[in-house]
Amino acid sequence: MTDALPRGFRFAGVAAGIKKTGAADFAAVLSDATCSAAGVFTRNTFPAAPVLYDRELLASNPHGLRGAVVNAGCANACTGEEGLADAAEMARLAEAAFGAPPRSIAVMSTGVIGPRLPMDRIAAGAQAAAAALSTGSAAAAAAAIMTTDTRPKTAVRAAGSARLWGMAKGAGMIHPNMATMLSVIVTDAAVGPDELQGLLRAAVDRSFNSISIDGDMSTNDTVLVLANGAAGAVDADVFAAALDDLCTDLAQQIVRDGEGATKFISVRVRSAASDDDARRAAKAVANSPLVKTAFYGGDANWGRILAAVGYSGAAVDSSRAHLWIAAGTEDAFDSAGRLQLVGHGRPLPYSEEAATAIFGGAEIAVTVDLGLGEGSTTVWTCDLSHAYVDINGHYRT
Repeated sequence: MTDALPRGFRFAGVAAGIKKTGAADFAAVLSDATCSAAGVFTRNTFPAAPVLYDRELLASNPHGLRGAVVNAGCANACTGEEGLADAAEMARLAEAAFGAPPRSIAVMSTGVIGPRLPMDRIAAGAQAAAAALSTGSAAAAAAAIMTTDTRPKTAVRAAGSARLWGMAKGAGMIHPNMATMLSVIVTDAAVGPDELQGLLRAAVDRSFNSISIDGDMSTNDTVLVLANGAAGAVDADVFAAALDDLCTDLAQQIVRDGEGATKFISVRVRSAASDDDARRAAKAVANSPLVKTAFYGGDANWGRILAAVGYSGAAVDSSRAHLWIAAGTEDAFDSAGRLQLVGHGRPLPYSEEAATAIFGGAEIAVTVDLGLGEGSTTVWTCDLSHAYVDINGHYRT
């Protein structure tokens, strides 16, 4: 595994005693050299303290970051000026423990909103992480950032001579712009911060901003990329494609691990009046509790899909609308086995048994054709099950 990782990075995942369970809850990623940095953050207007801290850090020092630390178990959100001071102190403690320059470590937090960070445990976590840093601890870092996740989420890609590695956490409170998710991506490619920021924003729009589990936008969402240049410059298009692919992989892993999820659903809207319209319609389908519960129950209630498209705000001419479903992921959108349920806005004489079988599967691909233009998009979502309510009804207790 270490042979596939970007050069010049070390990782750690340790237990600092923040989680009541005693599980690992403090992760670190450190570069041996300074990095170009880029970040994309939540658009929630109650941003958490680490989001505020990192936004300012990247604005003031995009050429000089050395790494990031992440704690799980406490979100440090809605904590006021005291929380912002705690985020700055978390960074300072990590910089001191790692021997990194001031203002070179980004911070992220995830967990319950409201409580202050337990700074004594954060300090202990920074010291333990410093002692544990190694090239072989990437998996431990990914495990330490989990909350309701059932498994770690990591991905690796190559871009010419360079490599990319990323980790993410997220299973609930998932909604575009972004989700209740954190992701740290590192690469040994030489990419300047301005170019890196543009590439990251484009990749996030096509990946993390194209997923939904429950329609709730979080306070802490952060995707951070660090590039230390150890592999030298690489072709920009090749790097962009690798970053897109890695982010899409991580985003889909989040959906597959959605709280209580039993199904992975790909939703494509094509022939919309514009790409923005396609996105509005696809997100409405992906976020609809009625659609998601129909998938959970294996009920081929396709009227809920078209109803969501109809209230999405996208331009619609019902007489031009078509709807297909298929078993599988997006590779099945145009497969020979797809089943058309609606043509020109009217139900077709399809097999109810075949439709029910597709809705009952673990992977479902939905295509809505609006017949109005060239706009298209694909988003990914999951079903909404009884287990989701059980998890979130007792999240703090």
